[in-house]
Amino acid sequence: MIATSESGLGTQPLVKAVQALGLDKIQRHILICADQTKPLCCSKEESLEAWNYLKKRLAELKLDQPTETQPGCTFRTKANCLRVCTHGPILVVYPDGVWYHSATPTVIERILQEHILGSQVVEEYVFLTHPLPDCFSCVPPEVKD
Repeated sequence: MIATSESGLGTQPLVKAVQALGLDKIQRHILICADQTKPLCCSKEESLEAWNYLKKRLAELKLDQPTETQPGCTFRTKANCLRVCTHGPILVVYPDGVWYHSATPTVIERILQEHILGSQVVEEYVFLTHPLPDCFSCVPPEVKD
């Protein structure tokens, strides 16, 4: 459901963005620390290599947009810092809440193949699993409709 607002911002451009990006079809969201202002968990170059690989592979695997045969998609976000300043790049998959360390292109490929496509967590790179709670009860009634 796409929420509408009375804030006067003009919702049409937002609705178009939601549709173009498939935001209402997201099943998983991958965040990765990359292009840091102050690189601490890994070098800036290593983080950008990981980010570029993630973007490229999600597109190649057609996971980044919903399709007729695959109604859901996996969204990606480059975060300046995920505040785990060691063993980077750090990557987290939501809503699963699986946090991975050392997310190099080789590890990212395994995460995509095993976790995203195969629903099997890549245990050897996990340092925390903390799924998001079911927050439907936290949503205001007017948004649920």
